[in-house]
Amino acid sequence: YAKALEVKAVVSTQSTGIGIKKVTGGSVTDSKLVRGVAFKKTFSYAGFEMQPKTYNDPKVLSLNIELELKAERDNAECRIDNVEEYQKIVDAEWNILYSKLDKMVASGARIILSKLPIGDVATQYFADRDIFCAGRVTQEDLNRTVKACGGTILTTVNDIREADMGQCELFEEVQIGNDRYNLFTGCPKAKTCTLILRGGAEQFIDETERSLHDAIMIVRRALKNDSIVAGGGAIEMELSKELRNYAKTIHGKEQLLITAYAKALEVIPRQLCDNAGFDATTILNKLRQKHAQGGKWMGMDITSEDIADNFESCVWEPSIVKKNALTAACEACCTILSIDETVKNPNSNYKAPKAMPGM
Repeated sequence: YAKALEVKAVVSTQSTGIGIKKVTGGSVTDSKLVRGVAFKKTFSYAGFEMQPKTYNDPKVLSLNIELELKAERDNAECRIDNVEEYQKIVDAEWNILYSKLDKMVASGARIILSKLPIGDVATQYFADRDIFCAGRVTQEDLNRTVKACGGTILTTVNDIREADMGQCELFEEVQIGNDRYNLFTGCPKAKTCTLILRGGAEQFIDETERSLHDAIMIVRRALKNDSIVAGGGAIEMELSKELRNYAKTIHGKEQLLITAYAKALEVIPRQLCDNAGFDATTILNKLRQKHAQGGKWMGMDITSEDIADNFESCVWEPSIVKKNALTAACEACCTILSIDETVKNPNSNYKAPKAMPGM
């Protein structure tokens, strides 16, 4: 089930815009891929429940402004000599807020998102006009929404243009587990997607996320480099066989080095056997026999607890990953061999004096 999610996510976004949201509860098979943006419902004020939760082809307006009455500073001072002047100050604050709200409604936007808070007055104002709003949206989610739906993040509502707003085919707020999520799907500029992971415990979901990340990187690398080899220790056993045969043609001391390199390559299938709980000696003997008979793609098969043709079983690895791994291992080994002295810390050999008897 997870394999299909990984491939679909990478193919649609090339892994540059994949967001992962973790929701505790349910089974891992309840996880799903949202071809667009999904983020958890933000803090909302009174009147939010009156807003519609589903829109078709809405315009999305992304903001970075605060839509609530601000409290005055502690040291703020305003001297007036009559009640009418005080009322003018209060009216000016409300007029500034309502002027912003009127301009946003006039733009035709049906979804309004802001990185900063949207107060209770603005929430009720939008609810009366069937407009959905969400404040305190994280910068990451806001950027991904703009990347998927289009538009820009505005810092002012003056002169809102059509190009400044994004659009999607469907917006809906749905219940996932114990939380509510805002989903933007059918985005015309969909360069991002969201994986919603489910699981019974946070530790299980965290482990699933790490596994997904590794798998996504492998699929991404496989799409960029179409050269593949069989996994499951098959390519290591084949290289080991070729090196052992080549070592027999060398008459000098280099034969020992090449043989040791060939033996080191067998560590990979041996470790795979140990991780799976198999008898490593038996599996390696079978692999050596098959590779000596020409089965170059024979590797370990976890499902049958035996060996199999991993190329036919679609157990593949990008060849560039194997090249990089071998190059890094060789460089690390050469670095260690180039060190002819060992630096020791004198304090590490210091022994504390024993206490006097009777103390």
